[in-house]
Amino acid sequence: MARPRKPLLSTDRIVETARALVDAEGLAAVSTRRLAAELGVSGPSLYNHFRTKDEILEAVADSVSALVDLSMFEDGRDWRTALHDWAVSYRTALRDHPNIVPVLARGPGRRPAALRLADAVYGAMVEAGWPPAQATSIGALMRYFIMGSALGSFAGGFVDDASAYDPADYPHLGQAHLLAEQQEKIDERAFETGLTALLDGLARQYEQVRGTA
Repeated sequence: MARPRKPLLSTDRIVETARALVDAEGLAAVSTRRLAAELGVSGPSLYNHFRTKDEILEAVADSVSALVDLSMFEDGRDWRTALHDWAVSYRTALRDHPNIVPVLARGPGRRPAALRLADAVYGAMVEAGWPPAQATSIGALMRYFIMGSALGSFAGGFVDDASAYDPADYPHLGQAHLLAEQQEKIDERAFETGLTALLDGLARQYEQVRGTA
């Protein structure tokens, strides 16, 4: 009986395996030796696809950028709705893969999916009537906000021990020990609150821009 063949090594398979490692154990877990073991191949065979660990992490980062929906910039949604829907999709991708955020935060570099994302946002803002300089600022602002929200949980940062919040020292934190158990709800609400405030401010600026156009 013929022995089952191992799946052929491919760039996609390496990236998927590396992304799973990053998700489970963080950036430090990725090495060519560890990846080779996970894939059941020899270490040198990885070099046919990637020269360094950094190249692998760049590819993992781009695979996460590729998860972000960009259709809202092409289907006729107004600029504000498009930005909102894109921000939600972007945050979802980062929330699902938080350990890769430090790599994404370096900027798009030469990563194709990240560059397509930047191009889509900038292009949509200019097409909507924003001056190019302000369109650039909007893209940067949105990235700061979305990535910042993905770097950690506000609610999850509070311990669930009521004794940690002595009312003599922290008179306003009597319910802080309950935050962690509602982490997802609180963090989602905070993101939507901030996103709405941000878009409200941009809408006021947009009225001024259009009024002086």
